[in-house]
Amino acid sequence: MEFHTQIIDTIYENFFDPKKRVFVGYLFSAIIISFLWLGFVKKKTLTECFYKIFNKSIFLSKSAKADYILFIINIIILMFLSPILITQLAIATIVFEYLHSQTFLMPIEANLQYLWLIPYFFTITYFVIDDLTKFITHALMHKIPILWEIHKTHHSARVLTPITIFRTHPLEGVIFIVRSALTQGVVIALFFYVYGNNITFVTILGANLMSFWFHLLGSNLRHSHIWINYWNWLEKILISPAQHQIHHSIKKEHYNKNFGVTFAIWDYFFGTLCTSKDNEVCKFGITKNEHKYEHNIFYLYLSPFIGIYRIISKNFISRFHNRNKQTFIIKNQ
Repeated sequence: MEFHTQIIDTIYENFFDPKKRVFVGYLFSAIIISFLWLGFVKKKTLTECFYKIFNKSIFLSKSAKADYILFIINIIILMFLSPILITQLAIATIVFEYLHSQTFLMPIEANLQYLWLIPYFFTITYFVIDDLTKFITHALMHKIPILWEIHKTHHSARVLTPITIFRTHPLEGVIFIVRSALTQGVVIALFFYVYGNNITFVTILGANLMSFWFHLLGSNLRHSHIWINYWNWLEKILISPAQHQIHHSIKKEHYNKNFGVTFAIWDYFFGTLCTSKDNEVCKFGITKNEHKYEHNIFYLYLSPFIGIYRIISKNFISRFHNRNKQTFIIKNQ
């Protein structure tokens, strides 16, 4: 009964904690933004807006239902895994102790006149560095074959809803938990070492100031069927909902594009940026050959292990064949 209550509490927390992506306040703001966009920009009637936003064929599709099930199962799995994973505090402690053993970077005495700026500087820096490491990790999950086998579960979604953010394999969940702990631990330790007790987060309803506005201004529309694009110049700075939908597109020209979460500047710098150009994408997912059973829950959990085994086996056989070939050539010289 205690375990059952813990699961319910975790689900409740996801929807009623402003620090969480699918907090009901953010979901509501996404609905309001959708109505405004469709009504004023796309010139649709109120009824058309309603049926477009709450499209039953999207939210009751096989793909969406798989998302809902994965959301629940992943909560249970990560409840068992989380206690054994490295924490933000552990990383921060290690880095903080190291900083005390070196002399290159030293603590500074903050000017009392500008003391109020430190929390804002800390909050913004924390958010930007966190976003950069999300970009790097996401890009690696597309570029490295073994990591792609894990990340492929997320891209197997044929429709996008806010719950698609939870359509991930537990191994990916572990990777991003460790990424978060490392990134945030290092940033916290550095700021605490340099500025001492003057550092604190600027928050709204307990959520990081930057994260709060990012989510309130439509982060959940990135995983949705509502195509909202920004001006071309702005899409080179911030990732629009349309740009992330492009990232999920099955079109070849969209492969390995728009890895960014909040900022598009990372993609612009590394040459992976693709602006929307108001060209709506309708088809999401991966090829049928890659995921023949993308709605089968058992297969979604098993698939990465099969894919990783095939990659390792193929590399082993290839190396073994090349070694034997070289040995044969040497013997016959």
